[in-house]
Parts: sequence; structure tokens; C-alpha cells
Amino acid sequence: MNQPMHRHPQFRIFRTVVAHARTGPNDLLLGVLLAFVAGATNAGGFLAIGQYTSHMSGIISSVADNLALGLFALVGAGLVMLLSFTAGAGSSAILINWGRRNARRKQYAYPIALEAVLLLNFGAIGSVISHIPQAGVWVAALLCFIMGLQNATITKISGARIRTTHMTGMVTDIGIELGKLVYRLFDRQSIQPPVQPDMRKLKILLRVVGMFLLGGLVGALGFKHLGYGFCMPLAALLLALASPQLFFANNRRGKIA
Repeated sequence: MNQPMHRHPQFRIFRTVVAHARTGPNDLLLGVLLAFVAGATNAGGFLAIGQYTSHMSGIISSVADNLALGLFALVGAGLVMLLSFTAGAGSSAILINWGRRNARRKQYAYPIALEAVLLLNFGAIGSVISHIPQAGVWVAALLCFIMGLQNATITKISGARIRTTHMTGMVTDIGIELGKLVYRLFDRQSIQPPVQPDMRKLKILLRVVGMFLLGGLVGALGFKHLGYGFCMPLAALLLALASPQLFFANNRRGKIA
């Protein structure tokens, strides 16, 4: 008797990576995949609209600069993007907490699926209105919403151990662990307990940052050759991750956290 497709061993990765029961390997796998998507979307988005949307530091700084220069239209655009990123993060929290009460096994699949749908919308909308200069800020706002949604999702899933849309904190942590490693090499004569770098953490960080870089390369090349159509394979990847939980997982009631 044939097994249902979603029970085949080759589909196990898709059945577990967005599962409600989390493990370290699952978190890492989801983190690197989302970092790839974020890097591709960020780089492709820059080629599309001339604006990076994955991190808010530069946008907040530009709001301050433009406010000082009296460029209030640019201030408004920056605030729209900032609020959109915040709204995306808030939407992730709403979906996950609703899922924990009403469809526990699907709680993490909801924001991942929503991100896929929004990426498809970005591709469709961008290809239609890309020739309208005034529309750029709204396309950027949509990308910011997507980035906020994704970053909040992986933050909640991993207990704030992994971020995927901006690499500043991850690269800082890489530097800290490398500094510990170098210090240990030159501190062999000390009678104090040796400084211990967290090699497991370092490997995780390097994988996430490496996948963000790879995603950026793929996104830039994808937009160069496919235009807004580069969103389709990214959305397909996200849907492949979310679909097993959405369509095959049984609902179980859980409590909000």
C-alpha cells in the first residue's frame, strides 16, 4: 500500500523544519534557509528600488539626517518603512500566538506562508508599477513588512538566538568568538582558566552569515536576469517549508506564550 506523499522519508525535512516542536538542528536549518531568502530579497530589492530594507539602522539614521536637512518628504518615506517593518514583526507575533491557541502545530507555518504570499505580491506589484517613481516608497514598505515578519518569526522560534534579516549582531558575535580563539592561542602560559570560545555557536553564526551572503549573490543575479520574477522561486521555497504543517499537521490546542 502506497504511503501518502507527505509521509515519505524524503519529505521529512519539510515536515519538521517549521514544526511546532523545536530542536537545535531544526532551528539552524530554518535559520540558514530564511537567511538565504532574506539575503536574496534584500539584494534583489536594492536593484529593484535602490533601497536596502532588511535592517532599520540605516533607515532610522536617514530619517534623522533628512529631518536635519529639512527634507520632509524623505523623512516621511523613512517613517513609512520603519512602521512597516514594525508592523511585520507585530503581525508575526499575532499569527504565532493565535496559532498556539487555535492550531498549535501550524503556529510557525502561518507567518512563513504569509511571507511567501507577500513575496509573490511584491513581484507582481513591482513589475506593474516599477515605472512610477512615487510608488517606490510603497514597494519598499512592502519589503520592510516582509523583513520584519521574517525576523520576528525566527526570533520567536529560536528564542532570539538567530536573526536572519540583518547581520550586524551575528558578525559582532563572530568577532567575539574569534577574539576568544586568538586570545587562547597566545595565552598558553597563564595560570588562569583558559578562555573558551564557543565553537558550536561560531559554526552556527558562520553558516547563517554565509547563507545571507549566498542569498544576496543569488538575489542580485536573479533580479538581473529575471527581474521581479526572481521572487517566485523564493516564495516557492517558503511555501515548501510551510505547506506540510498547514495541510497535514493535526490541530492541537496550546497555550499562549
